Amino acid sequence: MSDNGSIPFLDLVSLHDGLEKELIPVFQRVLKTAGFIGGPMVEQFEREFGLFCDTAHCIGVASGTDAVRFALMAAGVRPGDVVVTVPHTFIATTEAISQAGARPDFVDIDERTHGLDANKLRQYFERECEIDSKTGRPIHRKWNAPVTAVVPVHIYGQTVDMDPILELASRYHLIVVEDACQAHGAEYFSRSQKRWIKVGSMGDAAAFSFYPGKNLGACGEAGAVTTNNEGIARQIRMLRDHGQSRKYYHEVEGYNGRLDAIQAGILLVKLRHLAMWNQQRREAAARYRELMGGIWLDLTLPCEPSWSRSVYHLYVVRTTERDALQEHLSKTGVGTGIHYPVPVHLQNAYQSMGFTRGDFPVAESIAAQVLSLPMFPGLTAAQQKRVVEEITRFEGIADNPLSIQSAVWA
Repeated sequence: MSDNGSIPFLDLVSLHDGLEKELIPVFQRVLKTAGFIGGPMVEQFEREFGLFCDTAHCIGVASGTDAVRFALMAAGVRPGDVVVTVPHTFIATTEAISQAGARPDFVDIDERTHGLDANKLRQYFERECEIDSKTGRPIHRKWNAPVTAVVPVHIYGQTVDMDPILELASRYHLIVVEDACQAHGAEYFSRSQKRWIKVGSMGDAAAFSFYPGKNLGACGEAGAVTTNNEGIARQIRMLRDHGQSRKYYHEVEGYNGRLDAIQAGILLVKLRHLAMWNQQRREAAARYRELMGGIWLDLTLPCEPSWSRSVYHLYVVRTTERDALQEHLSKTGVGTGIHYPVPVHLQNAYQSMGFTRGDFPVAESIAAQVLSLPMFPGLTAAQQKRVVEEITRFEGIADNPLSIQSAVWA
């Protein structure tokens, strides 16, 4: 709790205060070696994060947006292709698709998990596409363009149900790039492989963001791509560095998308704490569930299916009284967030694509109801009790108090 008694939505100050003695040597090392770009710290972080994700390769880049874009390009997405993702995500997912020269298209989300609905993805291929007899890939009927990739988004720290998506990808010869920007360390139980698998190791490649507020966050912008495909890894290393295979020898036209050494060093320090921080988030999520067991407000708690081990990047509830509840919590010193208030297909940036309200009803409904409660390592039981007390107090003054919808642990 802060000095004035308020509870922040996210507390990065306390986290970094506790790491100060570990972080200062990172800056000193960089200053003494002048190794600002690339070098041993970047390479060490890439090795260790690759091991953390159970992948053969990790390539550090400048941001999560770069990570999605470079992964798509390196995996084979070409200008004019169609890439399918979800409308309930941060716009960086679709920006990266557009910046790779492709056209984003959308499939609605699962109402319980807020991730890509595999049944609706199957229906998309059956209803919106025909199959090219030569390539076996879907061709979008309206745009007469090949659908070459799908980007499932592991939203809020929760994994997407990947087995049916990977089966569809195999059937239709699709590239799969996981958007894992909110899911560092999350795990998925594959029924087909009968084992738990780390997020970031299931698709052809996966993109991570290390924006400061992430479970593993830099002190600035940073990102990474993980993959088990050596060719994809090699191509991304060139794309991030002006297309160079070696200094001043440019195989392709690339970008300036390199990971700074200072950020890599900071991430190395924090990576050693990540498992503990994720466990603290899971414990906080369990406390929220227990504390909110008696609330009668129209409140839906997060769903964590049996095939997912979420790392609770965010703790997102749903209520038809969202705006009023957020205003009440703000007035009483409880920080909250909304992730995300406008689905991507309805953003002004994509007006030219012709989507309209009602195209993706689940995403649109959820966008009007989601509210993110305080969630960060170090969040105390007392702070959570205070949050729930304020929600309970609001229940007494809400216009239409209904009943809590406790998520089913399927």
